[in-house]
Amino acid sequence: MAQQAQQSSVHKALWPLALLLIAGQLAACATNPQNDDESPSAEYDPWEPMNRKVYGLNVAIDTISTRPIAKAYKKVMPPFARRSVSNVFDNLTTPRSALNNFLQGKPARGFNEIGRFLFNSTIGIGGLIDIATLGGMERYDEDFSQTFAVWGLPEGPYIMLPIFGPHSLLDAVSLPINIYSNLQVHIDDTSLRDKLYGLRLIDARQRLLAAGKLLDDSQNPYITIRESYLQNREYKIYDGDPPLEDFYEFFDDE
Repeated sequence: MAQQAQQSSVHKALWPLALLLIAGQLAACATNPQNDDESPSAEYDPWEPMNRKVYGLNVAIDTISTRPIAKAYKKVMPPFARRSVSNVFDNLTTPRSALNNFLQGKPARGFNEIGRFLFNSTIGIGGLIDIATLGGMERYDEDFSQTFAVWGLPEGPYIMLPIFGPHSLLDAVSLPINIYSNLQVHIDDTSLRDKLYGLRLIDARQRLLAAGKLLDDSQNPYITIRESYLQNREYKIYDGDPPLEDFYEFFDDE
């Protein structure tokens, strides 16, 4: 019992730590001079000098820890097992996705996500098997940062967070509520929950291993990650159909 209480205390301490990481980055950026060059990126990446430093820190941490662990995990675990693990973690975010679809005024997609969660949690054995997708139910993944953007809140500047990686400012301040709305946070068994956190980190990193070759071939990996994130962010907010004027404006700027 004492050990479980200690683990619970550690888990609770992670919340203020995550908030401090975000607040610290925002404070540092606020005191950092803005990028004064005339490049188009100065508008949406005014904190580029600080972001590049944080990116370098993240790369260093990844190189000595998460990346080699993810490579070993991918080598040892067969594809079907890795897919099952990914399915479980995706399933745990489905109720959040359903809620945000409703909040965005998309009730049909919201009910679709509820159906996906029920099928995958029961017939799919807790999400190990994505029965819903096999049955033709498409996944409509939404979170609170996307909802806030749909409601009209401005994205704000691009920001690279320690550990958490690339975000817009709106995405960054939405991070705590997105984390808390993941069912994994509410698992009572602290030992199981903490092990799942570790496994989730490894699973997320191994999903990104394929992108490593792209970054290795890139002359400027920081810009590659930034532009990929911003395009993917807009793609998600507009459900894969961003305004054409934004599309052409992006390439004109570049």
